[in-house]
Amino acid sequence: MFRSVRGLQAARRWGAIRERFKCRDRRRGLLTRAYAEGPSEPPLLTQTVPQHFREIVRDFGDRNAVISHHQRTILTYDQLNKDSDALARGLANQGVKKGDRVAVSLGNNLENATATYALFKLGAILVPLNPAFNAPQVVSGMNHLAASHLLIGMETNLPYKAPKSNIGLLEALVPNLRAGKLESEAVPSLKGITLVNNSAGRIDTSEYKCTVPYESVVEDGRNGKGLEDIVLDPNEIINIQFTSGTTSVPKAACLSHCSILNNGKSIGDRMLLTEKDVVVCPPPLFHCFGCILGYMATATHGSAIVFAAEAFHPLHTLHAVQEYKGTALYGVPTMFIAELELLANGTVPYEGFQYLRTGIAAGSSIPAELMRKLHKTLNLTELTICYGMTETSPVSAMTTTDDPLDKRIDSVGKLIPHVAAKVVDPADRTRILGPDERGELVVSGYLTMRGYWGDAEKTAEVLIPDDEGRMWMHTGDEASMDEEGYVKITGRIKDLIIRGGENIHPLEVENCLFANEKVKEASVVGVPDEKLGECVAAFVVRHDGENLDAEEVRAWVRERLSHHLVPKYVFWVDSYPKTPSGKIRKVELRDMGIALVKEGKGLN
Repeated sequence: MFRSVRGLQAARRWGAIRERFKCRDRRRGLLTRAYAEGPSEPPLLTQTVPQHFREIVRDFGDRNAVISHHQRTILTYDQLNKDSDALARGLANQGVKKGDRVAVSLGNNLENATATYALFKLGAILVPLNPAFNAPQVVSGMNHLAASHLLIGMETNLPYKAPKSNIGLLEALVPNLRAGKLESEAVPSLKGITLVNNSAGRIDTSEYKCTVPYESVVEDGRNGKGLEDIVLDPNEIINIQFTSGTTSVPKAACLSHCSILNNGKSIGDRMLLTEKDVVVCPPPLFHCFGCILGYMATATHGSAIVFAAEAFHPLHTLHAVQEYKGTALYGVPTMFIAELELLANGTVPYEGFQYLRTGIAAGSSIPAELMRKLHKTLNLTELTICYGMTETSPVSAMTTTDDPLDKRIDSVGKLIPHVAAKVVDPADRTRILGPDERGELVVSGYLTMRGYWGDAEKTAEVLIPDDEGRMWMHTGDEASMDEEGYVKITGRIKDLIIRGGENIHPLEVENCLFANEKVKEASVVGVPDEKLGECVAAFVVRHDGENLDAEEVRAWVRERLSHHLVPKYVFWVDSYPKTPSGKIRKVELRDMGIALVKEGKGLN
């Protein structure tokens, strides 16, 4: 029998109601299964990003929007609006039109911030590229998306490294940069290159005739017709993010106006951001952490965002907090650790941090001891924890500023508004687990990506409909959900160490090691073992000047955890292989561990 559309919709709604009823004890208000839905208020925004931005400009036009510490320049919301209008018109004159994929390879600077809104206003699709990408990566990414234009800096700035010229990369795209006409066999879809000269005079761009200086594009667009005739829809794709690729080849996740606007708004709401807040944001704009948790969250609340440097620099970050009286600070664990180190060794005096109250720690699991240090040392008593992934625009769960301390240390909070999630059995994805049981976290709602660009097969592997047709994003993360709806991430399912049939969660060992005052950083993986299948291997970074040997590490863990969690191998390192967003690449660490074990290292 065929159902009417209305009847099918009603059945789906009733199915969802039954699911919620089954998963909640109405008498106590506690979950009886690991299924929850975020609040239904406030309602979702139904605007496009430019429509909402116009309201922010109207209400907060004279307030600071973007503060570039390294460029010694501040843009108010009114100026950001005018500059992005001019850039949008200039890019339109260069041939950029609605739907075009435009690659942007820039650090955290004013040009990147302006380009973001310029492209959104045009209806073009922003494709942020990691400035660290080499020529083959850029060529591959642009060809995958058939990108028509590229905005790129003359130099790339990376953390802890000297600036690197991009001339070689550009010549790989366009061998004859001095020609009057742009021709690219490597990327046939490429029609234009806009150059941002961030080289402080080290590179002369005037000879590269087939490119256009950023300043010229903006100037060209200062006077021209308005952008109001461009019709935009909230559900259109405006941002394609390449995933960080911690476990596989990066994929291109397609995000819409609706998904990133509402996600940014919800994030700022949970932080209690207002137009008076000053958010220091070291995470990169090419990553969701920088562009949505940072830029979109501040822009939806009239707050100011501060870029201390083009790439993460702990010293400049702390100086920016001091100079601009930052009220919020963002980072992944490795960033916060580097900043705390500068305070601990006296490089930066402990003054000027009294205005800090909140911020976001995300990107990977946050060791409990690090959270305590941030509360105590940097006054981040209202620090929030976010969990998400690129494919979910990105945040699905987040703590609040007044959650109990133990929840802010041991969980990633509850679901944000209009988001549903459940923890399922990895071996039977239809079975929802009970409270506090560990399984795979799956997420649903407005925030899920539209799919991976040009890859229906990979999309179908992770975006799976349930019996009622509701689409769920399978995260690949192992998690649990308690009776109150707090979500705890226990690691990547693929990162689990199975030792003699027992599941070991690396984070548990990492938290224990990080509590040792001699340990600066610790990361744990599993390496093959002939008898047990796998065993625990710890990669440890010592604090400068500290003496710590492998047996001390094992003794420390043995005194605090079960014997099977004690690392068999301890490797001493100075740093870790990381993704562009700062996550530790566990796959590479495991490979390193296997190689070191073969060399007979790690036992002493």
